Amino acid sequence: MTAWQKWLPDSGVAALVLVVGLFEVSTIDTYPPDTATPMVMLVIGIAVTVGLCRHLPGIALVMVWVICGLQVASGTQLLMVELALGAVAFGTARWGNLLTVVAGGLSIPAAAVIAVVWIDPSVLSAPLDTAGFQSLVETTSRFSDRWQISAALLGMSVLGVPWLAGLTLRFSARASESHVSQVAAEAERDQAEEIARLREDQARLARDVHDVVGHSLAVILAQAESAQYLEDADTGALKQTMTTIATTARTSLQDVRQVLSSTNGVAPPVNRHGSLDSLVDGVRASGHEVVATEVGTQQPLPPELEVVAFRVLQEMLTNAIKHGQRGTPILVERHWEGELRIEVRNVIDTTAQETQPLVMADPVPEHAGQGLDGMRRRLEAVGGRLDVRRRAEAGGPTFTATAWVPVRA
Repeated sequence: MTAWQKWLPDSGVAALVLVVGLFEVSTIDTYPPDTATPMVMLVIGIAVTVGLCRHLPGIALVMVWVICGLQVASGTQLLMVELALGAVAFGTARWGNLLTVVAGGLSIPAAAVIAVVWIDPSVLSAPLDTAGFQSLVETTSRFSDRWQISAALLGMSVLGVPWLAGLTLRFSARASESHVSQVAAEAERDQAEEIARLREDQARLARDVHDVVGHSLAVILAQAESAQYLEDADTGALKQTMTTIATTARTSLQDVRQVLSSTNGVAPPVNRHGSLDSLVDGVRASGHEVVATEVGTQQPLPPELEVVAFRVLQEMLTNAIKHGQRGTPILVERHWEGELRIEVRNVIDTTAQETQPLVMADPVPEHAGQGLDGMRRRLEAVGGRLDVRRRAEAGGPTFTATAWVPVRA
C-alpha cells in the first residue's frame, strides 16, 4: 500500500465532516453576515483535524486547541459538527505516543473548565436552537451559571467516552501483539529445542556407531596381526583366529543394526548376561592378556545404566588395544562400592607413536579424543564421571581410565 492510499479512508471521513458542517452552516439564518466566514473556517479546521487524527494525532490535538481557542476568542457559536472532535480524542488515545495520550486525556477536563469560565450562554444556545431544542434553550436560560456545568459535563462525556474507547483498543491491540509475540517466541523455542534434541540424538548415534565399530575393528585388527606369527602348520590356531574374527564382525554388525534401527537414536539396552565379562573375554580371544578383578557384590543395573557401563568399558578396552603395548597385560578392575567403578590400565606403546615426557598422574585434557569425549557425555548424562591419566612408571608410561557409574537411574 502506497503512502497516499493509507490516507484515503481518513480523507473520506474528513470530506464527510466537511460536507455535514457546511450544510449545518447553510441552515443557520440567524447569524450576522460577518460571522459566516469564521464558521466556515471552523468547519474546515474540524474536518482537517479529523483527517489527521489517525496518522498524526499529536498535530490534530494541537490544531483542535488552536481552532477552539480562536472560536472562544472570536465568540463564534458552537456547531453540532464539533461533536466530530470526539474522533480526535479517540485518535490521540488509540494511535498517539505516550505524550499525546496524556495530553489528550488532560485536554478533556481542561476544555470543561474553559467552558464553565469563559463560554457565553448564547454560544451554546444558538446551535441548540438551530437543532430544534428550543425547550432546552429556554430551560438553560432560567438556570444562569448552572447550565455551564451541565454543558461541561456533557462535553466531557462527548470527548471522554471516545478517549477511553481509544485507550481500551490501544491496550487490547498491545495485548494481542504481545500474545502473538509470545506464541512466536514459544514456537522458536520449541523449534530450537527440537533442533537441539535432533543434534543430541545424532551425536549419540555417532558415539554408539563409533564405539561398536571401533571396538570390533580393534579386535579384528589384533587377531589379524596375531595370525601373522602363527606357525604355517598350526591350522587349528589359524582356524580359531578366523573364527574369532568372524564372530567379532558378526556381533559388531548386529550391534550396528540395533543402533541404526532405534527410532530416537539411542541404542537399545544391552540385555546380555555378563555383558561386561563378554567384553573382557572378547579381548582375551583376540590374543591380548587381560587381568580382570572384581571387588564387592555385583548388583543388577537398570537397562540405561547397563548400556552406559557396557559402552564405556568397550571404549576403554578399544583404547587399550589400539594404544597399548602388545605383550603387556591390560588391567581391568570393577569395584562395587555404592556405585560401579570401572578402571582400565595399560602400558602405552611408545614405539608406535611419539609421546611427550610424562609426570606422575598427568591428567589427560578433557577433549583429547572423540572416544574420551563420548565416554564423558555418556557418564555425565546419568550422573557419572570419568577420569583419565597418564603416569610414568617403572615398566613404562601407562594410561589409566576410571569411570564411576551409579547403580540406580
